[in-house]
Amino acid sequence: MEYSSKLIEEAVNQISRLPGIGKKTALRLVLHLVKEKEESTFSLTEALNKLRSGIRFCVHCHNISDAEVCSICSGVKRDRSVLCVVENANDVLAIENTAQFNGLYHVLGGVISPINGIGPGELKIESLVNRLNHGQSEIKELILALSPTLEGDTTAFYIHKRVKDLPVKVSVIARGVPVGGELEYADEITLGRSITARTLFN
Repeated sequence: MEYSSKLIEEAVNQISRLPGIGKKTALRLVLHLVKEKEESTFSLTEALNKLRSGIRFCVHCHNISDAEVCSICSGVKRDRSVLCVVENANDVLAIENTAQFNGLYHVLGGVISPINGIGPGELKIESLVNRLNHGQSEIKELILALSPTLEGDTTAFYIHKRVKDLPVKVSVIARGVPVGGELEYADEITLGRSITARTLFN
């Protein structure tokens, strides 16, 4: 792609490094910024600079936070007896958006994946075990809300193995046919799990 300006080319190259954004989309975004008032562009760059310099991770759950302790961990109305283990901050947002969970979280920062060189030591599993082992721990149930992949299942199995001797109930999120889905299009594993984990009709 030929550019009339080296500055445009450099900006396109940087923006296209973001996930899901190709060169054409990046070019549209750059041209939009060029047409905008300078204040708008400067506000964007200032927000990004603040993001990089000010973002933190909660000392308890490792979720993205503005302070040492995130708003969820410090929330007085949260149920501290239930801890939901997730892969990343995106999963916390997804679960929070359902408005069906009011407990606490623990963000692992990924899943065990030997192919990608990620072992238990690269994840926040040890701090999870420490949270459960803490003398003042109120946690009674651990929900493993990990992706239903080989890596997710491996991680869940490893965590279960680490905490099986602790006085905490371990559960996993239900897996089955999505609402609005057609049975004929469901894969065999998902459909099989739906039948096995069936519930009473009410």
